[in-house]
Amino acid sequence: MAGGDRMNEHLLPPGRSLELSQDLLRGAIDIHVHAGPHIFSSPRRVDPVEAAIEARDAGMRAIVYMDVFELSNGTSWIVNRVVKDFETFGGLIMNTVYGGMNPRAVKTALYYGTGARYISFGAHSTYFQAAREGKIVDGKFVPLSELYPKFKEEELDRCIRIPVGDEPVSPELDEILRLIAEHPHVYLNTGHISVPEALQLVELCGTYGIKRILVASSVTKIATLEELRTMAGAGAFIEYTLAAYTHTTHIPKTHYYVERKYMSIDEGMDTAPDGGVKKVSEQILELGAEHCILASDFGVYTLPTPVEGFRNFVACMLDLGIPPGDITTMIRRNPERLLGLEPWSENPSDAGPE
Repeated sequence: MAGGDRMNEHLLPPGRSLELSQDLLRGAIDIHVHAGPHIFSSPRRVDPVEAAIEARDAGMRAIVYMDVFELSNGTSWIVNRVVKDFETFGGLIMNTVYGGMNPRAVKTALYYGTGARYISFGAHSTYFQAAREGKIVDGKFVPLSELYPKFKEEELDRCIRIPVGDEPVSPELDEILRLIAEHPHVYLNTGHISVPEALQLVELCGTYGIKRILVASSVTKIATLEELRTMAGAGAFIEYTLAAYTHTTHIPKTHYYVERKYMSIDEGMDTAPDGGVKKVSEQILELGAEHCILASDFGVYTLPTPVEGFRNFVACMLDLGIPPGDITTMIRRNPERLLGLEPWSENPSDAGPE
């Protein structure tokens, strides 16, 4: 059945309600939560304990912390000791704070706190993103690397790049991919790299035997449907986050750098991706829910709490014709598979292999 026919078939399914959007959160996992702390110029909406308690009280199973400055599995270790009857996970985003493509940072993350559950190939510290960050000067967009020579030296030159085409794999990348492959419970997050780099990285995962792969929402929102199909066909989950498609996408939010002068238009963009959340629903219906994961990417103080953002996303998908069963697949079953967890059950004694 063609994608358009599927959309018409599921358009405005019966039973949509506030209660249904809340009920669907039971057992769900938000794999993209940015709780505090953060640098002073970018206040957080919730701290890690608050984020976990709110998610637990909403009936969710777990959350995954993302932190562009720290090993969030250290945060996870603390929260898991404080918040009962709930589980959190963390990992490493390879940013310039940790030296960019740094195998030592990856190796340490795998054995620190609860142990990294993911390794991400950078957020603001990918060459693709940092090269596109800039400001409007005299009506023209100018990259930070052209405005500030020190930015190029201290940030851009240390940023992560994935070799494409015939470029050789660097010793650092080789070691990192081997480390991830040696820890099969850990998933690789592509991070904010370009689409060609993401395609190459997913292909390298096959070469190195890495089974758990997440195509980050930063890649998803700029990739074509065919490119997403290629990566999904190679076994990767495609991530969609509400923050990438709505809310504060028009507001400059680059607060990775302590230097206030580096505050910029995020990724060189001043508008949301074309299509917004409607595009998300259309792509999910084309790709199939079994290949997709929904997450919030919430945490900044300009947004609702991550749990409410997550519920917002669920409600939007219901209104755009995604069946409740598909939503459960994308917010519970697929995150379970990505994290290597047993299927969730209302009664833990009933849980077991699918």
